[in-house]
Amino acid sequence: MSHIVVLGAGLGGLLMAYEMKARLEKGDHLTVINRGSTYSFVPSNPWVAVGWRQPDDIVVDLGPVLRSRGITLRPEGAKRVDPNHNRIELDDGTMIDYDYLIVATGPDLAFDEIPGFGPDGHTQSVCQTDHALAAKTAFDKLVKAPGPVVIGAAQGASCYGPAYEFAFILETALRNARVRDRVPMTFVTPEPYIGHLGLDGVGDTKGLIESAMRERHIKWITNARTTRVEAGKLHVEEVNDDGSVKAVHELPFAFSMLLPAFRGVSAVAGIEGLTNPRGFIIIDKHQRNPTFPNIFGIGVCVAIPPVGKTPLAVGVPKTGFMIESMATATAENIAALLKGETPKAVATWNAVCLADFGDDGIAFVAQPQIPPRNVNWSSQGYWVHAAKVGFEKYFLRKIRQGKADTFYENLVLDMLGIKKLKDIHLEAAD
Repeated sequence: MSHIVVLGAGLGGLLMAYEMKARLEKGDHLTVINRGSTYSFVPSNPWVAVGWRQPDDIVVDLGPVLRSRGITLRPEGAKRVDPNHNRIELDDGTMIDYDYLIVATGPDLAFDEIPGFGPDGHTQSVCQTDHALAAKTAFDKLVKAPGPVVIGAAQGASCYGPAYEFAFILETALRNARVRDRVPMTFVTPEPYIGHLGLDGVGDTKGLIESAMRERHIKWITNARTTRVEAGKLHVEEVNDDGSVKAVHELPFAFSMLLPAFRGVSAVAGIEGLTNPRGFIIIDKHQRNPTFPNIFGIGVCVAIPPVGKTPLAVGVPKTGFMIESMATATAENIAALLKGETPKAVATWNAVCLADFGDDGIAFVAQPQIPPRNVNWSSQGYWVHAAKVGFEKYFLRKIRQGKADTFYENLVLDMLGIKKLKDIHLEAAD
């Protein structure tokens, strides 16, 4: 009898729990630890921020769902992982022992690294649903009193798709409200060029996104380091390729939303051998920590080196498709260990993304995610918006039903005419 614990119940944590449960033997026990008992579909947060969705539309009560699958939910949240003793201290002081631990916490949001930044400062966020709901209040004020808008990401960010998405969704919402003509828009990003995405571009994302911004009269500043935020003013340094300051910008705004840098959560940060200096979980090709081999990591919380050198810190995104691949590989490897076998599954780490622009969108596929690639493709059209809506509905239904099969494999890849990107390959035993 073994006890497997999944830390986190976001997209990665839930998929991990469903995949793992399907591979456990009778007598094995699975526990999910999360801060709270609900799941929120984060990709829909930009829609919440402009009133196209309500929070209740994208939230799932996990208690009944996990209980029906025979999975224990501990909603107290984790205070600290103790890998030397194979246990976790919960926020209420309770201790949970484990045989295998899968860290799927997602990130801590580093708003505090820039003065005046974030929901507790002067900028909005779509990283969490409560942030998006607060952004909706600010959006309503913008519609009533139009003024300049600044959208983008801070240096060190590693998820640029939502920033681009929200810029275009906001632009569409402002046109629908008939106030777009009174709202100058600027996109600010540490990326070396528009459409870099932390992946050095995919297909022609540079050309497609630049063209879409020109068509919608959105200006941009790349290689941008946000230094501080005041009420109604963003301070930005634009740097050269060598990191020296090229220009200083003071951008006035009536509304601003910038994504923060990510770091590891406090429950694991600073544990030698488990995390890197930024607090992300160190893993090998089997999603396994080398120092503590009964700990695995999946999703945004794992350490992945950048694609290449850039003047400012530009992290690598972990897309939903990649996270699904990590979850499947991890479940296969732990199942093998429980049988006394050697882990062999290796995640493919391909990137498939649908970026909604409100009434348009861009899709891209990178196989593998790190160049050079076998597939390096991007495309634009209304169909991407329609596919994103389908993604939301299908995925939420699967979460509510407690099923592990994925939207991407069943729908998106069929639409793109691409097969088996998610396949997990098995290595020969050592």
